[in-house]
Amino acid sequence: MELLRYEDIDLSQTVKRSEEDVNNVLDTVSDILKNVRQNKDQSLKDYTQKFDKVIIDNLKVTDEEIKEAYDTLDDNLLEALKKAAANIEKFHKKEIPEEWNIEVREGITAGQIVRPINSVGCYIPGGRAAYPSTILMTVIPAKIAGVKKIICCSPPQKDGKIGDAILVAAHLAGADEIYKVGGAQAIGAMAYSTESIPKVEKIVGPGNIFVTAAKKLVYGEVDIEFPAGPSEVLILADKTANAEYIATDILSQAEHDPKASCFFVTDDENLAEDVLEFVDKKTEDAPRAEIIKEALSNSGKIILTKNFEDAVYVTNEYAPEHLVIMTKDDESTLSQINNAGSIFLGKYSPVACGDYGSGTNHVLPTGGGAKMYSGLSTESFIKKPTVQKITQEGLEKISTTCIPIAEYEGLFAHVDSIKTRLNK
Repeated sequence: MELLRYEDIDLSQTVKRSEEDVNNVLDTVSDILKNVRQNKDQSLKDYTQKFDKVIIDNLKVTDEEIKEAYDTLDDNLLEALKKAAANIEKFHKKEIPEEWNIEVREGITAGQIVRPINSVGCYIPGGRAAYPSTILMTVIPAKIAGVKKIICCSPPQKDGKIGDAILVAAHLAGADEIYKVGGAQAIGAMAYSTESIPKVEKIVGPGNIFVTAAKKLVYGEVDIEFPAGPSEVLILADKTANAEYIATDILSQAEHDPKASCFFVTDDENLAEDVLEFVDKKTEDAPRAEIIKEALSNSGKIILTKNFEDAVYVTNEYAPEHLVIMTKDDESTLSQINNAGSIFLGKYSPVACGDYGSGTNHVLPTGGGAKMYSGLSTESFIKKPTVQKITQEGLEKISTTCIPIAEYEGLFAHVDSIKTRLNK
């Protein structure tokens, strides 16, 4: 990791993440999507053979395959997935917004109703590792929102099957159908439909640069949650924090991917040096040491500020996907935070708990996106149409507001739609 002093850096450059230029693969991905749109299932089978080195006859996972997954899965893992699913469900049920109605003026009522999206496609990556937790994070909120059709796509393994944990997680979460297809071609299938895979109204879930590019290209044909980049963490701490705990949070993020970003911001130089020492020591014994070393070399930074106010400022400018706060007064520090995807308060709140079992969602904005939007939630799968009802008396009162504005804008049919009702 690199130790930097706040006064010596250009913050706008320092907070930049590892970037994958989606533009470099847009032409390739566009061709894939066009092929999927034209040749449907056959294109999916061809790409699966080309990219995954697997020949697939039946794209849809069968009930028998799901049963076999349950029979094979380790009992401890099964129990853990069940408990995680229960926590995620409990948390996300609280996110359902209330319908409401108010009287704007006498005779004029207006409000908002809540309706689910009809169908959703959840993409689950299968590159460096399988992530059953992501199945839970994407399917469960959609199910709670009332989505009628939820499908999942994930690339097959070398044996032509999807991993047992992925299948079990999808079944536990309530997915209706699971398909053995990955990459940009899976996004195209869910956006346009094939003989096997139905078209959906929204696609969610992380993926590699090709998946991200595909989601951007099909946006408009379907909705997406947000483009996702490499995982990232920022730890904000003062002199009261435990250096070893901070080091573990840094390594837990770095082991995701060589492009993962890991920032530690503090106003205490002794703490900064202690964290560096622990990071070096723990990296040597880490099972994924090579990935960690590459990530920390690329995007591992410790920023030392002269005061805590500057540390908070750096944090908000970075707008991290995951923010860990370890300070003497965590709640007071939290009140100063505006930009973060998911926040972990105190020394006993590692990011790993949010990744798997505390109930909050781990599909979060990266690359500074937390300045603009929130992570995946139950609300990601609902619509909130507005409703209004106006009485004759209400129309008479509001006409003096609406008619002059409509006349000024030259929309005289608008005027007539009001006057005709008043004259009748």
